[in-house]
Formats: sequence, structure tokens, C-alpha cells
Amino acid sequence: MTRVLVTGAAGFIGSHVALTLLERGDFVAGLDNFNDYYSPARKRANAALLTAHPHFTLHEADVRDDETVARICAQGNFDVVIHLAAMAGVRYSIERAPLYTDVNIRGTVNLLEAARRAGTPHFVFASTSSVYGRTDRLPFREDDPLGHPLAPYPATKIAGEAMGHAYYSLFDLTFTALRFFSVYGPRGRPDMMPYIVTDSIAHGQEFKLFNSGEMHRDWTFVDDIVAGVVAAADRPLGYEVINLGRGEPVRMADFVELVEELVGKPALMTTPPAPPSEPPITYADISKARRLLGYDPQTPVVEGMRKFWEWYRAEAGK
Repeated sequence: MTRVLVTGAAGFIGSHVALTLLERGDFVAGLDNFNDYYSPARKRANAALLTAHPHFTLHEADVRDDETVARICAQGNFDVVIHLAAMAGVRYSIERAPLYTDVNIRGTVNLLEAARRAGTPHFVFASTSSVYGRTDRLPFREDDPLGHPLAPYPATKIAGEAMGHAYYSLFDLTFTALRFFSVYGPRGRPDMMPYIVTDSIAHGQEFKLFNSGEMHRDWTFVDDIVAGVVAAADRPLGYEVINLGRGEPVRMADFVELVEELVGKPALMTTPPAPPSEPPITYADISKARRLLGYDPQTPVVEGMRKFWEWYRAEAGK
């Protein structure tokens, strides 16, 4: 059985990853600081799904606390660290560069250093499709040039990828960076577009749809992302950067229509121009993930949003 440290374990993706690992028989330690970027109560509910399992240990701690992180790694004897904890959100990062730098860069270095000192051989890092910025190269490939992020959040993720390469080169710590594309599904964060659109339509409230919906996003269902994360944890590959998306961008106006059909109500929208932080399209080339991880996304957006809507009605919509 594998021993895994999952940071951000009480979050949206982290709780799904941790539960999947537990269900297959792994020992999982979860680290989360339950911050208030969105409702800590939601994270507590996610964590409760994990703490009910006998092979799960919860550490309520902050990745910026280097001594605590070092102690957790030293005592855990982990086979792999899956680092999902971060300050997330492109738009929220715009006026908060110091905070994002502190959590996403210093926190990542703390974990890399702790893993190195503890002898943990493998590190999986959650990166983002937003590292690609605004580009005419479609679909986005892992060997596309970076260096022109549109906000602090992706800038910090580029830094994390680069620091991972340094630790691989210097200390032979295998490192896989996974660039997530527009993840959605049950337990989804309330600051993300699928939740905002669904919640707004359900309650008859107005929301913003940039550029009249003439933007495209590569929506990827959380179960498919989890499959890619677990595969990366199981396959040390040296140093690799790998896209995890669906490879089928969806026009945002069509996405809103889909939600209208699910909810059975019309959307109330304003349609302002997109801010500079928002690229017109995200579009993953997933051929590398297929080749190296056996990644094969199964859930089209129509099915995935139906599952999200079922969860929303049962849980978040109470």
C-alpha cells in the first residue's frame, strides 16, 4: 500500500483525490489550513468524508509553516506528495500578488524541501492551464513557450514548475506538474464559473458572461482529473509537465444554455468585455497525458454538468 501526502485535501479536487486513494487501499495523510477563501464549512464537510476512513490522517496546518511541514513529511514516510494546496483563482489574484507568492511559491518550496529531507522520492504538483496565457497556438501543448502570464496566480504556478525542475536536477526528486484545465463537478468551488452560473440561474440572480459568451473553455470533469492525478502519482517519470484537460473547448454561451436546460430557468446576464486576465480560449492537447499516463477522459460536459446539477440540488442548494 502506498503512503501519500495530499495537500489541500479538504478542497474540491483534493477531497476527490484523497477519497479515491483511500478507496483503493492507500494510506493518506491530508494537509489543509481551512482558510476562508471560500466557506471553511464546505471544506469541513469534505474532510468529514475522509476522516471517517481508518487509513486517513488529517493535519490542520499551513504549507507556509516550514517546521510543521517538515515534521509531517519526516514522520509520514511518504512514497509521494500530491501538492494541490494553493491560493487559487486568476481574478482574485490580481491585487494579491504578495499573498499568492507567499502561499504558492514559498509553500511549494517548503514542501519540496521537506520531501527532499525526508527521502520522499516523488512529487506531483497541481499547475494550471492559465500558465499558457493568451496564445494563438492551438491546442495548448506542454512545449509551448511560457513567460507571459496574465495574472499573479499563473505566474506563481510557472515558478512552482521551475522550482520542481531545480529539485529534480539537484536532488533527483521526481516531479510531475499537471496543468489542470477548467475542472468542475460535485463539491465544486463556489467561486468557479460552473457553480456561479448554476447558482445564479437557480436563484434568478444576474451574473457576468464575458464577451457575450464568445469565449471557450476546456471543461474537464473532476473524475477524469483525479484519474490523471492518481496515474501521475503511480508513475514517476523524472521531470514532466503534462496537460490534464478534455481537449474539447466549449463556447461559454453554449455552456450557459446547457445550464439553463438543466435548471429549467432562463439566465439573467450582463455581457461586459473580458478583463485582461481572461484568455479567449483554453484548449488542451492531451496526447502526452494519453501516452505517459494512460489518461483517457470519459465524461463529456453534458453528462458532467448533469452530475454537478444533481449534487447541487442535493447538497449546495439546500
